[in-house]
Amino acid sequence: MLWLILTGCLVTGCTPADLSPDSIPEAQVPENFSDDTVPGPYDPAEWWKTFNDPALDRIVEAALTRNFDLAEAIARVDQARARERIAQSVRSARVQPTAQVEDTNVPTNAGIGAQVDELGQNLNLALPDRLKLSTYTFSIDFSYEVDFWSRNLNQAYAAGSERLASEWDYRAARIGVVAETVRIYLEIVYLQRQRKLSGEIVEIFREREKLTTFRYNGGLDSARDLYRVRRNLWDAETELPAIEGRLADAEGRLWALLGGFRGDLVDMLSDSPSPLAAFEPVPVGIPADLLTQRPDVGAARQRMEAARYTVGVHRAALKPSLSLGGTIGLQNSNIENWFHPDQWFRNLTVNLLGPVFQGSRLQQNVVLAENRLNEAVAAYGRTVVTAVNEVEAALTGLETSRRFHTLRKVFAEEAQAEAEHQERRYRSGVADYEDYLTASQTLVSANSALAMAERDLGYARLTLHRALGGAWVASE
Repeated sequence: MLWLILTGCLVTGCTPADLSPDSIPEAQVPENFSDDTVPGPYDPAEWWKTFNDPALDRIVEAALTRNFDLAEAIARVDQARARERIAQSVRSARVQPTAQVEDTNVPTNAGIGAQVDELGQNLNLALPDRLKLSTYTFSIDFSYEVDFWSRNLNQAYAAGSERLASEWDYRAARIGVVAETVRIYLEIVYLQRQRKLSGEIVEIFREREKLTTFRYNGGLDSARDLYRVRRNLWDAETELPAIEGRLADAEGRLWALLGGFRGDLVDMLSDSPSPLAAFEPVPVGIPADLLTQRPDVGAARQRMEAARYTVGVHRAALKPSLSLGGTIGLQNSNIENWFHPDQWFRNLTVNLLGPVFQGSRLQQNVVLAENRLNEAVAAYGRTVVTAVNEVEAALTGLETSRRFHTLRKVFAEEAQAEAEHQERRYRSGVADYEDYLTASQTLVSANSALAMAERDLGYARLTLHRALGGAWVASE
């Protein structure tokens, strides 16, 4: 029993040695973004609601529920969780209960029975013609590997890091699906407004064509003037089918994201959506806050950790291993006395195994794992630098789009005022019909440019949302 006591001391008293690298370099980031922004905490949940559009909210919720890419990402997360549980189970002792009944019925004059029969004859003992024996056994087999070098622990940690990375990948897929849904929705809103404005410009050109035809018949306009007006009308009329085609393509891409068909989308989209609300200033914060929620940064960080733990696994493979095993149970030939305490038995073993000589394979496994760690560190650094620069570019793009939108809005307001002024003058008989049509055409063109500016502003804000990994909430 002395070796059992020593083994128990080793198991309970020795601290396993962790052979994984102690630390990995941290990515260097600037203290602040270059743009002057209002500090504020991040809140990546339901960031699409900052667009203040109920129809968009319904579509995004449907996409999150029915999108096939997200279903695949969820399945990959479940697989990673299962692999983590498998790796964790290796660290526990293996216990195998067994119940066995062995029934022996052999002739006495064959095999070992013949030897027993011969012995019985020498002792003048009469043996039966057959030997019958039933043995009932209940036992528990167990085995356990003492993880002195943290090989199993590092395997479990590596699987856990891969599971966390898969969860970050799911968040990245979720943001990607939502972002693409928002982008297509903004495109559909823009195209629907353009379709309406194109219909208005067609009506204006038709009125111009009637007016020019009347003036041409009266000798006031030339054939060149009439041809130019009709050419403008033809161009405007051909623009409508092109818009319809682009709209159908955008709706088809949205159907695919929603995992459905056109009938599923009809009730979600409005025929004449209103312009998106004006956006509030952007509180951003520092890159350190950015790194806590960017899915690609989180995934790269966890894969770097998994690579670090994998180095520890391969380093431990170069060291000896100690394992315990055995069997303990009850055995009896009489089932009525099967569980009698005196019928217990045991079989315990301790194995100390050194690494198998395999040339340099084990050592090269360590070198390979270390190089993969270096690769993961470089990938993490690249991801961090990319994230910071994407936010910088998105901030600049949002500010540029905001200024452009402001100019277009001012121009549209001036065109609206001019169109209303010319309409009053025409109805009072001061101005002619052509001046009114010219002002109306200018207003439609200004509204078309404003719709494009609003779409681009939505794209710019969406780009910043993706760069930040979600939404922001201004601090009070």
